[in-house]
Amino acid sequence: MTQKIKSSRIESIDILRGLVMVLMALDHVRGYFHLGAFLYDPMDLTTTTPFLFLTRYVTHFCAPVFVFLTGTSASLYGQSRSKKQLSRFLFTRGLWLIFVEIVLMNFLWWFDPEYRFINLQVIWAIGMCMVFLSVLIYLPYKWLLALALIVVFGHNSLDSINASGHSFDSILWYIFHQQEYLPIVENRVIGFSYPILPWIGVMALGYNFGFLYRKGFDAIVRKRYLIFLGLSTIILFLFIRFINVYGDPGTWSSQKDFLFTWFSFINVNKYPPSLLYILITIGPTFLVLYFIEDIKSKITDVLIVFGRVPFFYYVLHVFLIHFAALLTLIALGKDWKLMIIDWASFTTSKLADYGYSLGIVYLVWILIVAILYPLCKKYMIYKLGNPKKWWLSYL
Repeated sequence: MTQKIKSSRIESIDILRGLVMVLMALDHVRGYFHLGAFLYDPMDLTTTTPFLFLTRYVTHFCAPVFVFLTGTSASLYGQSRSKKQLSRFLFTRGLWLIFVEIVLMNFLWWFDPEYRFINLQVIWAIGMCMVFLSVLIYLPYKWLLALALIVVFGHNSLDSINASGHSFDSILWYIFHQQEYLPIVENRVIGFSYPILPWIGVMALGYNFGFLYRKGFDAIVRKRYLIFLGLSTIILFLFIRFINVYGDPGTWSSQKDFLFTWFSFINVNKYPPSLLYILITIGPTFLVLYFIEDIKSKITDVLIVFGRVPFFYYVLHVFLIHFAALLTLIALGKDWKLMIIDWASFTTSKLADYGYSLGIVYLVWILIVAILYPLCKKYMIYKLGNPKKWWLSYL
């Protein structure tokens, strides 16, 4: 008999978070299993296929939704705590996530004990944003909302600024706004994959959004807000993208047919996330939250499990996917050391012939998610059953 433990968490938010975690696993399985994934961009319209493009595109929702909901969760966490308590939690958990990204995740991603490639990705970005949010929450709510909107809508005006080299100013710019892979010494590279400035804006918007879910807020009014925000954000994306002047470093253009022209139109920049990227991912998020608020099914029950233990899921799924890729090489009699990854794995032809079809990618994805479910459920039950163990809030 399933153990029932009462939770005060908001189910629609957990369902959405669980959904993007499942999609995230698809993207990461593709990265480790698809033929050519280490060398070719699935968003490159000159080489991609419709199925490959859409497989990658649907996972674009993962990072912005996850960062946005981190801000929302912080807002809800703070409704029963003082600003000082919330600030301390955000600051310390942010530092913890930065440490996890550098030390743990870089090992799990690459299986390289020498740490020749340190890549600062989404966990780093969330950690850094939480550190900044620990200070920003002291602003009046309207000021914080205004600042977040200025960052999200205005940061693309900085696209023309390009840094280079190893100077302190350049490294700061890589951290905040320019994706860069910086050689440190021979065969060692540090990657600034997730410049944090726009992500700070996204998390701050999520923090303000959390007030729609605080205790006592009228559910009918909230659903009206969700419809308005969702439709207006999508319409704004279509309008700005059609003008083709601002909001993304790249412009869209006519392609060989209507489908690929549409792909060009919706293909917007993630590193760092452009204004248009944020609009087209967060806008539909509001509509999803509207539609799932009152839904209860076996599928949502599964998604809630993943959504309630996102950090546990994230760490475990990276390990399982990478380890499965290594075991597959062993089973096929191939060199398992190919799965010890460094910068050369992305810049030379050593992995050009590695990988499998998209059909295999989807099968492995389903298998990985199925393995993760009972593990995440056990941890979820343990976590809900031990609310006084403060350290669980960091995991």
